[in-house]
Amino acid sequence: MSSERTQVILNHLQPAARTTGLITSSASQVFTGAADFRYTLNEGNLSHEQRHFYEQNGFLVIPRLVSLENLDKYRQRFHDICVGKVDVPGITKMKDVSSQNKPLSEQVLNKIQDFQFDDVLFKYCAMPQVVDYVKNFTGPNITAAHTMLINKPPDSGNLTSRHPMHQDLYYFPFRPADRIVCSWTAMEKVNRQNGCLVVCPGTHTGTLLAHEYPKWEGGVNKMYHGIQDYDSGMERIHLEMEAGDTVFFHPLLIHGSGANRTTGYRKAISCHYAASDCEFIDVGDSVQKDISKEVMEIAAKRLGKDLAETLTYQDIWRFRSRTVAGGLDWS
Repeated sequence: MSSERTQVILNHLQPAARTTGLITSSASQVFTGAADFRYTLNEGNLSHEQRHFYEQNGFLVIPRLVSLENLDKYRQRFHDICVGKVDVPGITKMKDVSSQNKPLSEQVLNKIQDFQFDDVLFKYCAMPQVVDYVKNFTGPNITAAHTMLINKPPDSGNLTSRHPMHQDLYYFPFRPADRIVCSWTAMEKVNRQNGCLVVCPGTHTGTLLAHEYPKWEGGVNKMYHGIQDYDSGMERIHLEMEAGDTVFFHPLLIHGSGANRTTGYRKAISCHYAASDCEFIDVGDSVQKDISKEVMEIAAKRLGKDLAETLTYQDIWRFRSRTVAGGLDWS
């Protein structure tokens, strides 16, 4: 990456830009009109400069998008789910690999997934100010395809709190990729010390790469597949964010997160959105075949083998989804 482009990205992340949430300098590539944009749509609230930045880099940070009041509600709901005060149908509770033998509690869960049927947490996915940005990438008909609240624990010393560099599209059996976007909101200050997101700018213009479990000595969390031949020399940007800051990023963007080297838990809430007219694809013989097999094996354990055999990988993702806006759905 050129030093000029790196400086553009750093300018985008500088605190000085936080007053407006806009990009504060221009990049080397010139975008002259709507026809030049591939990854963003014309009917949206992004400025020309913001669109330009996303087109080049595959991510965009919007400061203070979600209020602290709402984040407190999500934090309390997470606690209530962890201690069994609230039972959410279909939710997935995931322990850190270092805590597999410990009783279930907020301290051992590194994330919950599939909260699409919880009306408190799903308010994040349907929040008007978030959805207004999502429309720039998906259009007006929007489906929430994957929901998570991440509770990155203090690292055990074996670096198990890391998340390997990966592409989210690896998990999804629907396309086109350009009409999918993730919103990821920091629930507290995130930095390199507690394991902020790390992105490789511009990699959204590439292809879906082969993934596998990394061969880490300390172990790796379930479903944390990473890129097989990841180039560790690739340019990386650490997204240090304040509570309420939200990053939107493309599903082919290579990203991950480092270990949490603090004594606190680093929380974030996220939702992957897709245009509701995205089409499901067969991933059987593709680089996604291993993850689809693993997901179906988990489904068999949770639902029973007989019921799981009547379902497809695509069916699992239909179940995990919920319509956010517009008149289309995946049912």
